[in-house]
Amino acid sequence: MLTRHSLDVVIVGAGVVGAACAHYIARSGLSVAVVDRGPVAGGTTGAGEGNLLVSDKVPGPELELALLSASLWQELAAELPPDIEYESKGGVVVAASEGSLAALSATADGQRTAGVEAHHVPADRLHDLEPHLAPDLAGGCHYPQDAQVQPALAAAELLRSAVRAGARLHPGEEVVDILRDRSGAVRGVRTSLGELHAPVVVNAAGTWGGELAALAGVNLPVLPRRGFVLVTEPLPRLIRHKVYAAEYVADVSSGSAALQTSPVVEGTPAGPVLIGASRERVGFDRTLSVPVVARLAAGATALFPLLADVRVLRAYHGFRPYLPDHLPAIGPDSRVPGLFHACGHEGAGIGLAPVTGRLIADAIRGERPALDLEPFAPDRFDAPDRAA
Repeated sequence: MLTRHSLDVVIVGAGVVGAACAHYIARSGLSVAVVDRGPVAGGTTGAGEGNLLVSDKVPGPELELALLSASLWQELAAELPPDIEYESKGGVVVAASEGSLAALSATADGQRTAGVEAHHVPADRLHDLEPHLAPDLAGGCHYPQDAQVQPALAAAELLRSAVRAGARLHPGEEVVDILRDRSGAVRGVRTSLGELHAPVVVNAAGTWGGELAALAGVNLPVLPRRGFVLVTEPLPRLIRHKVYAAEYVADVSSGSAALQTSPVVEGTPAGPVLIGASRERVGFDRTLSVPVVARLAAGATALFPLLADVRVLRAYHGFRPYLPDHLPAIGPDSRVPGLFHACGHEGAGIGLAPVTGRLIADAIRGERPALDLEPFAPDRFDAPDRAA
C-alpha cells in the first residue's frame, strides 16, 4: 500500500457538501484532500434540482442553517464563475384550497418571526408573479429569499477554489477503512489505492454517510430517500420563480417511507423546466417508476396547464440522505476523536452546503461556530434522552 501526503484533513465525498467543506477548510490555511469513489458530484448532488430554499423550513435549527447559508450563497455567487447559474429568483408557494391556504399562512407567520421574508399573495394577484398559473388557486405566499443554483457545476467550482488554495482531489478512489491509533483517535483513511494520513476525517459521503461512519465503529442512521425529476424540452422563460404546492412542506418533514408526491416546477437559464417532487424510501432501488413519473407530470400540469403540450425529454432520479429527525449531522463525533460529520441533509444539502462547510471549518480549527451545533450532534441517535 502506498502512503501519500501528511495532511491536516481528509474529506470523504466530492458532492456539493464535501466541496463546500474543502473550500472553507483549504482557504483557512489547512492542508486538505478530498476523496470520492466516483467523480465530482456523482451522487446526490448530480441528481439534484439546485434548490436553495428557506420557504420549506419551519422555525428551528434547520431554518437557522438555511438563512445563514442563503447569505453565504450570495457571497459565493459573487466570487465563483457565473456558470454555477445562481439565480435569486424567489419562490412562490401556492394553495389549491382555503384549508391549505390557512395552513400555509400560519407557516409563513411563524417563519416571519424567524427572519424569513414571506408575503401573502391573494388569488387575484398570483398571476402578477406567475402569469401561466392555473386560474382556480386559493392564494399563496411569495418568498424572495429562495434561490437556485446548478448543483454539479457549483460543486466543481467550489472544488476548483479549494484546489487553488492547495487542496488535493482524489476522484475514483474508494475509502475502505478509517485508520485509528491505539487511543481510538483518527489518523487517516485507507483507500483502494493506499493510505492518506491526517488527524481529521470529515464524513461528507451523503447517502453513504452511515456506511462510512460504520468504518469508524459508530452508528449514524442515514437512509436513502428516492426522488424523481422530469426535464422538459427547452422553453422560453415562462416560469419566473420556483413554484410549488403548499403540501410540499409537509412531505419534506414526513417520516413516512411511502410514496409522496407534490408538484414543484421551476425554469432554468438553459431553458428546460424541472418538475418534481417525489419521496419514498425503497433502499437503493434504481428502477424507473412510471407511476411516479405520471404523478409528477399530472401535478405539474395542474399548476401550469400550458405544460400539458410540452415534451418531457428525460427523467432522472437520485437518493436523498435521510436522518430520522430530518436534521443533518454536522460537527465532531464525540465517540471518535478526529471524526467529523457533514451529511444527512436529505433534500436540503445543496442549499445548506456553504453553512455546513463553514461550520465544519470553524469546528476543526477550534473556533466558535456561528450557530449552535448541539441540534446536529452526530451522536444524538445513541442518546435516548437527547433524541426525545
